[in-house]
Amino acid sequence: MKLYEQLIDELTHLIESEVLRPGDRMPSVRKLVRTRSVSPGTVLHAYGVLEDQGVIEARARSGYFVANRTRALFPLPETHRPESLSAPVDISELVFRILATAKDRNVIPFGSAFPSPLLFPLRELSQALAKATRKLDPWQTVEDLPPGNRELRRLISLRYLESGCTVNQEGIVITSGALEALNLCLQVVARPGDIVAVESPAFYGALQAIEALSLRAVEIPTDPRYGVDIDALEQALKRHPIRVCWFMTTFQNPLGSLMPEKNKRALVDLLTRHDVPLIEDDVYAELYLRGERPRPAKAFDTEGLVMHCSSFSKCLAPGYRVGWAAPGRYTRQIEQRKLVTTLSAPVPAQAGMVEYLHQGGYERHLRRLRQALARQQHELLTAINKHFPPGCRVTSPDGGYFLWVELPADVDAVKTHQRAMEKGISVSPGPMFSAHRGFRNYLRLNYGHPWSERSEAAMRTLGKIVSREHS
Repeated sequence: MKLYEQLIDELTHLIESEVLRPGDRMPSVRKLVRTRSVSPGTVLHAYGVLEDQGVIEARARSGYFVANRTRALFPLPETHRPESLSAPVDISELVFRILATAKDRNVIPFGSAFPSPLLFPLRELSQALAKATRKLDPWQTVEDLPPGNRELRRLISLRYLESGCTVNQEGIVITSGALEALNLCLQVVARPGDIVAVESPAFYGALQAIEALSLRAVEIPTDPRYGVDIDALEQALKRHPIRVCWFMTTFQNPLGSLMPEKNKRALVDLLTRHDVPLIEDDVYAELYLRGERPRPAKAFDTEGLVMHCSSFSKCLAPGYRVGWAAPGRYTRQIEQRKLVTTLSAPVPAQAGMVEYLHQGGYERHLRRLRQALARQQHELLTAINKHFPPGCRVTSPDGGYFLWVELPADVDAVKTHQRAMEKGISVSPGPMFSAHRGFRNYLRLNYGHPWSERSEAAMRTLGKIVSREHS
């Protein structure tokens, strides 16, 4: 075992045994060099690994500290078991009405779908965009038509490799954000009347896409911790002519669930036996708060059935609308469909992204972003523990920026949303995440915004609203 690995083991033991507790200052580099007879490089390497794992965090001009991590005092929400029926979807009006309330910057954005723009290196990105635009070859307006900027696709291919997944750059199509990639995949493999398997609860964007294409949805039970129930999916495949599955296997929205690798492998094996494609929505994978970046289901795909979709919107560049699909055997069809719908993702944005990635600050930004999200999750869980009434349940995911809260059974989430908005607080009620308008006593809460006294006061108010509804 190398010296830095020995040091990691020793420090991890001190933290797990609570000799060093959340918020405690870690021993200084100088002290560890003296007491452990190791080099400063060894200590910094060990601290870097622990920081990447989310065990400790660096604070400017203050040193290293044990990371705060609050587990909910409430139990996890129970796995919802919807009726195994396919149904048309009609939720867009509800979603539009609720999302419209979250646009006002004066509203406390617990209902927002996005992290705070203040967490992103927008100045560096704009400088990279300006530099790339100045040296843009006019021919790139033609050359960067689908499948998109070749260098950007090469860099994305390298990111796949780093996550334990091999995707050639020729198998990547640049799109205008991940949502376009996901919609293009759905359009290519499904026709009106076809059945799409989705999670329960499901990302409302998937439900809206299904509704827009006149498809039907069948909801698959999804565990708050481990994701899609593979056995339930197998039964659904036997019962229904499912044409395609649309799942988030990593930090699912709204649950935050993370499918273990063995489950992802089993999922791909099952769908391969049934020759059913998987649209894998993987926009939150870079936002892991502990450990390492999870491998996608795409890593276990040998037949080209997994249509992997992601973007830079949630982890680096909101508003730039640079996403992509790695759609396996459907690559050519996606490329053609992109060409005849929106023609091309913005060429300057693609070039600007290449420029920024070449500057080498991406990993440093991701580390800061993950640390911020971990702190903010701690604050929101602490507030829920403090202000919400008995009978609630809540998740505490290892990534993403959403918590899924089960309220007491007699609390109506839509009414809670309405009363919260009267106080300038947005929340996302559960019926947004179900084809059947289920989850009537659930909320999705966003911890992707810096915590403040206003946030704490808003949670106190929200807790009172829930308590009044309960009583």
